[in-house]
Amino acid sequence: MTDRLESIASARPVAWFTRQWSQRPLFSTLCALVVMIVLQTIALGFDQGSFLGWLSLWTRNWLNILRNNATIGIIALGMTFVIITGGIDLAVGSTLVAVGAVVMIFIDGSATGLLTSLGITGAPAYVIGILVGIVVGLALGQVTGLLITVGKLPPFIATLGMMNICRSVTQQCMQTVNPSVPRGFTQIANLSVGGQMFMPIIYWLVIAFIMHYISRHTAFGRHVYAIGSNEKAAKLSGINTQAVKRTVYTIMGALVAIASVLQVSRIGSMDYANAGSGYEMDAIAAVIVGGTSMAGGKGTIAGTVLGVLIIAVVNNLLNLLGVPPFLREAFKGVIVIVAVLLQKKEKV
Repeated sequence: MTDRLESIASARPVAWFTRQWSQRPLFSTLCALVVMIVLQTIALGFDQGSFLGWLSLWTRNWLNILRNNATIGIIALGMTFVIITGGIDLAVGSTLVAVGAVVMIFIDGSATGLLTSLGITGAPAYVIGILVGIVVGLALGQVTGLLITVGKLPPFIATLGMMNICRSVTQQCMQTVNPSVPRGFTQIANLSVGGQMFMPIIYWLVIAFIMHYISRHTAFGRHVYAIGSNEKAAKLSGINTQAVKRTVYTIMGALVAIASVLQVSRIGSMDYANAGSGYEMDAIAAVIVGGTSMAGGKGTIAGTVLGVLIIAVVNNLLNLLGVPPFLREAFKGVIVIVAVLLQKKEKV
């Protein structure tokens, strides 16, 4: 009898863990992140000579991870809404390049700069450049939304077309233009606080909080989930599904614009041919790993934040282990496939 009671007692934690893992995507995502952090810590090593030396190295490594992935993190927040509605956006990398080019033209500090020639420099020029960049992002997102809702194009086709258009047009227009980024503008992302550059991380977390609030505490957020769950039922219940979809892609454009401003500020330039390449893959991977269903109607902003951290830690771990750069993309592909297979298994 005693052995049986002990067996039942020991089985309870296992049953609880299994139930939480299968029923709560955030729990399983958090567990996966903890495992990845442990593996990363082991790979980082413990030969720093002292605990403080190890802690300093570990902290610097994490700050670099968070700072370098803040841009992807912001894009992934918008991608969460897009995927919850049952859509997808393949144009985020090209949109980032297009917005970056526009911003750089307006903030160009050289004598031939657009605003400099008008006598507008410094902070006023930065504000104008950022606002124009966000407007461009909103406009591109709105165009994508119109192609999907009015043009009745599948999101994959609409965003694939926008991806090619944005990057090609940007490269063509910027062939003879070489704007310079003023040092003051780089402080938006590189401002040092206590010896550390926290600003990209702060921007990401603030936007994540805002997106979380919208998704959980507004009628618009509820409509996004309703459309992803059953668009026809949502339409019959009085929701303007077309308007909601357009708004989702417009928000996506605005967030990509913010990410573009952050990237221009952090790096101080923009490679129009290669910048943003693969960002759509990273953002989609983070969203799916974070528990958002590709079928729509299910997902959380908190899960996406954890998903971004998992993908970031995987990249860092593979770098620490000396895995060739080309194979790192293969690992991300495997992660996405496994995440989608697990989602299908849950439905069965």
